[in-house]
Amino acid sequence: MSPTKTKGVSQARILRQPHHVRDLSLAAQGKARILWADRDMPVLAMIRERFGKEKPLRGRRVSACLHVTAETGNLMRTLKAGGAELVLVASNPLSTQDDVAASLVKDFGVRVYAIRGEDRDTYYAHLDAALRHTPVITMDDGADLVHGLHTTHTRYAKGIIASLEETTTGVNRLRALERQGELLLPVFAVNDAETKHLFDNRYGTGQSTLDGIIRATDILIAGRTVVAAGYGWCGKGFAMRAKGHGADVVITEVNPIRAIEARMDGFRVLPMAQAAPIGDIFCTVTGNMHVIRPEHFLKMKDYAIVCNSGHFDIELDLKGLAKIAKKIEKNVVPFMDRYTLRSGRRIMVIAEGRLVNLGAAHGHPASVMDMSFATQALTSEYAVKNAKKLTVTVHDVPRHIEEYIAHMKLKTMNVSIDKLTPEQKKYLASWTMGT
Repeated sequence: MSPTKTKGVSQARILRQPHHVRDLSLAAQGKARILWADRDMPVLAMIRERFGKEKPLRGRRVSACLHVTAETGNLMRTLKAGGAELVLVASNPLSTQDDVAASLVKDFGVRVYAIRGEDRDTYYAHLDAALRHTPVITMDDGADLVHGLHTTHTRYAKGIIASLEETTTGVNRLRALERQGELLLPVFAVNDAETKHLFDNRYGTGQSTLDGIIRATDILIAGRTVVAAGYGWCGKGFAMRAKGHGADVVITEVNPIRAIEARMDGFRVLPMAQAAPIGDIFCTVTGNMHVIRPEHFLKMKDYAIVCNSGHFDIELDLKGLAKIAKKIEKNVVPFMDRYTLRSGRRIMVIAEGRLVNLGAAHGHPASVMDMSFATQALTSEYAVKNAKKLTVTVHDVPRHIEEYIAHMKLKTMNVSIDKLTPEQKKYLASWTMGT
């Protein structure tokens, strides 16, 4: 997909506009999509109802850099119901659903700066708009807003109550800042919450990644050799789903414990150099850079399919691939580029190496995002209520928030569980009872 240019719209002009979306006439379609997702996000809906009554975010400026999808639309509705003054920008140039962006502006009064396929200059102009909103809370998917608060917009950092980060990649960046003693504001590692990564990363990424691959390629997964690079929660989810479709799944890893886990889960584990010649489909889900490099591309089969489901497109060394290719054909079929090597073998890259589940599909199902975005909403409320107590460090999501969300999700699923008896509680809290 070619980047969408701003047609002469300058960065200064973008910043003067109350919103910057593709086409407001798409709003009706976007509203229908948002409300369809809402029916599968009951926990968030209950929080939105309470927020509407109590207004815990009243007058608070919130800037969110997230994937602009129907599910995110319902999070924005919840924050706005709580009284927040919102700006939403895209966290990835290919993940925006233009109809959703239009509806959020027209139907729900959210200031949105996001256009699917936007070029790099437009992307950063949108980030600039989010930071110039002078937020007191930021929500990130990849830590781009926090990066701006530590580089180009440090003057706004002191006014931040907290930032909420919901990706592995983003949390890694934040912990690096903390280790180096350069973190300027309190942050919550929402990604590390069990109500997020155990479900969103595993089941959401697993299903939506495979969905993106199938939509882009229209190939049968059964009988193919699928190489999953990385066996964190996202990699586990993708490997599980690919195996369920009948694929022969190979895992590549650098972490020895995860490699053992993958092997004991029944998968082959190989270095990428050995997996490259046998794989039919390759997907990176590591959060690192250059996981698949030219030396690997050179070993791949003719028409090997390569994609990425990590946050940044640098997991695939596409610049290196371009250097060893004699011909590059963009969008030969929707969502796929073809790189022809000097040997004549062809490598197919999905969604320009960006998030395949959002670049070629609709992202995670609403049901799993219900918990992730409920965690975001309640953590933002917690941050406001405890602003004076928050230290400049990477915080975990409070356990009581996670337990509340889990109980509410079970309730909406009509699932009941046992409760500890007083005797059991006493036993778990003591050390005196022996064998």
